[in-house]
Amino acid sequence: MKTIQFREAVQQAMSEEMRKDDSIYLMGEEVAEYNGAYKASKGMLDEFGPERVIDTPIAELGFSGIAIGSAMNGNRPIVEFMTFNFSLVGIDQIINNAAKLRQMSGGQFNIPIVFRGPTASAGQLGATHSQAFESWYANCPGLKVVVPSNPYDAKGLLKSAIRDDDPVIFMESEQMYGDKGEVPEEEYTIPLGVADIKREGTDVTIVSFGKIIKEAYAAADELEKEGISCEVIDLRTVRPLDHDTILKSVKKTNRLVILEEAWPFGNISTEIAYSVQMNAFDYLDAPIIKINTADTPAPYSPNLLKEWLPNSEDVVKAVKKVLYK
Repeated sequence: MKTIQFREAVQQAMSEEMRKDDSIYLMGEEVAEYNGAYKASKGMLDEFGPERVIDTPIAELGFSGIAIGSAMNGNRPIVEFMTFNFSLVGIDQIINNAAKLRQMSGGQFNIPIVFRGPTASAGQLGATHSQAFESWYANCPGLKVVVPSNPYDAKGLLKSAIRDDDPVIFMESEQMYGDKGEVPEEEYTIPLGVADIKREGTDVTIVSFGKIIKEAYAAADELEKEGISCEVIDLRTVRPLDHDTILKSVKKTNRLVILEEAWPFGNISTEIAYSVQMNAFDYLDAPIIKINTADTPAPYSPNLLKEWLPNSEDVVKAVKKVLYK
């Protein structure tokens, strides 16, 4: 296997699929001439030309609608948002058209489209550029929501998303594009809706996804020094949610901590907590703890931002609490 960056994994997934299928194309702000705002489309304009790698105006509502109409007519667009914060300008098209047209047309129209780009915080970018939108889009029937945490998963999941006949929201992170990991050079895909147990353990289950899962790994390493065994589950896809993997783990460890970079009200961790208490209540030896950001807009000040975001120390404290230590 070859070690590559997260951005390269994304580029490889798109390019490999575009070589196989002429109906696939990429559009978005700065994806062509500039090679992508985060260089995730580097070299693609040279290979595929301006008809398949398309720079758009700063008009998310407009180019999202164009892409959805194109998908209705047999194409398979990939739409890049420079950040999902900007997708709010086009959210009417995503929710009211992409997500609903298959049902509203009685199955006459499939909408095979991928909306991708970074989500959540990326350092000192201020409150309007630091929001996590996974739970927003996962709330909408008709959308699939994927949030990879490493290059290997990113490539395999993105290829599956591009091949899917339904709209997929594919969420990345500005702080992960430079992350490196081993990725096979041969063809592979990862099915949507299947979580991955990244680390097996016996004392407590930690569920997370996206870039914040790194804090779970750090906490698990620290707790291991104290003889505490953590099972870490990477959801990878938050809709559809792999309830079975979570429940099986909780039935083994009897304790659950959920780590999510999102505001605490009405998020993915809330849904997980409800599912587990509904389906595995008798297995729980402690209340479920969920760890989220502070319930405020993201601060700009670095010291406040550090307090706002969940971290490994928060995870360690939560694990010890459910273990009554």
